[in-house]
Amino acid sequence: MQDSAGSTLVLDIGKSNAKLVLIDAGGEVRARAQRANAPGPSQWRGQTLPYLCLGVAALETWLAEAIPALVQGRHVERISITTHGAAFCALGADGLALPPVDYEWDGYGEERARFAAEVDAFEHNGSPLLPQGLTAGLQLHWLQRCLPQAWQQIRAWVPYPQYWAWWFSGVMASEVSSLGCHTALWSPRRGAFSDWACKRGIADLFAPLRPAWDVLGGVQPALARRLDLPDDVQVHVGSHDSNACLARYLCRAKDATVLSTGTWTIAMASGAPTAGLDDRHDQLVNVAVNGAPVPTARFMGGREFAALCAGADPGLADEQSLRRLLAEGWVAHPAFVSSGGPFIGREGVVSRQGQVCPQGPLAVPTALRPALASLYCAEVSALLLQQISGASKADVIVEGPLADNPVFGLALAALLAPRRLCRSSDPVEGTARGAWLLGRWPNAAAWQAGIDVLAEPEPPLARLICGHAAEALDDKGL
Repeated sequence: MQDSAGSTLVLDIGKSNAKLVLIDAGGEVRARAQRANAPGPSQWRGQTLPYLCLGVAALETWLAEAIPALVQGRHVERISITTHGAAFCALGADGLALPPVDYEWDGYGEERARFAAEVDAFEHNGSPLLPQGLTAGLQLHWLQRCLPQAWQQIRAWVPYPQYWAWWFSGVMASEVSSLGCHTALWSPRRGAFSDWACKRGIADLFAPLRPAWDVLGGVQPALARRLDLPDDVQVHVGSHDSNACLARYLCRAKDATVLSTGTWTIAMASGAPTAGLDDRHDQLVNVAVNGAPVPTARFMGGREFAALCAGADPGLADEQSLRRLLAEGWVAHPAFVSSGGPFIGREGVVSRQGQVCPQGPLAVPTALRPALASLYCAEVSALLLQQISGASKADVIVEGPLADNPVFGLALAALLAPRRLCRSSDPVEGTARGAWLLGRWPNAAAWQAGIDVLAEPEPPLARLICGHAAEALDDKGL
């Protein structure tokens, strides 16, 4: 085990949870802390906000308490940050000018149609028109049009990871993986701001572009004392979370294909062609930390998994329950959340032996619901990977909670065969591991630990799984 000298403090903010992970120079976790995320209060500087915002103030309070308790005198060399996408922060003369919009807010009214009418085509920006505020340019469009006085106070826009980098360092920056994450602000093929962002004057307001691995500077002295951090700690620019996860594997292969699971399940196929992506089904062009366009598809797998479990313990998912599920004819037909995914507009149903069950997931025996949720997520994941990968034969690597789910692994291995399926068994989640590596980029060596090949199920079971998937993803007759 390495000592804590040269440690990296990783701040990993997902939509559901925020994490602090202290990782030493050898890649081992020395300490961690976590809190649940919630939307912020509607009051801001004495006024009521007309939108749902992210809970930035609560996170700042948590960081001020959690970092000193986590560090406890250990030497921290650098801070590396990764956050979820579709979030931008407006900075003014005295700090945060407006709290960031929560992408699950959907109060855009007629402005949604105006935005859709004037924004660039998908072929230019790689961004589909998504529900709620998931096409993040819509958030800025709405703020510019509906809050013009507040807009005039904005000095600079920064993506969410770079807000936290600014909070630590006082230095503003932007970065491509967040700018290119279904925002309509970026043209992945051109490697520059989109025509729409330039015409609206939005591009001019973004802080200077810096690579994710760049060092912005040290922690602001007063904040360093408050957080019990050394004077020489270095703050990196930071990145979008799924792209931090992908960066780990780009160290190994330029054609890395990664399935990142969590609140969102995101398939990213580096090196595959971007032509032919279907924006109507939440396929998009992401931008890797190195600026390369990456075909991407996704669905809200974590939320759908929870909906299908309907309170049942996810640990009940095993091969025995999978076999019983298949024998009894239980099927989940998409989709069980309305936020994005390949089945936007379809309402999920559960059937048995071809008959719809009005009770939905609750019709399924408790012991079988986690297997059904796991199988369903594997079926949709396989579809995404097949749609975006083209002719790629690269290994598929599963990251996140579903990497440890035996039913998900069995089903996805069967559905992708003969393509090889691997999983990360690294005790550090891929987003945090990627952020740790970005603190050492571009000289980071590939992190080889914890990548296991998953075996395919026996042919009879594999055939049952493939037949089930064909029925689950075809809603004819239901």
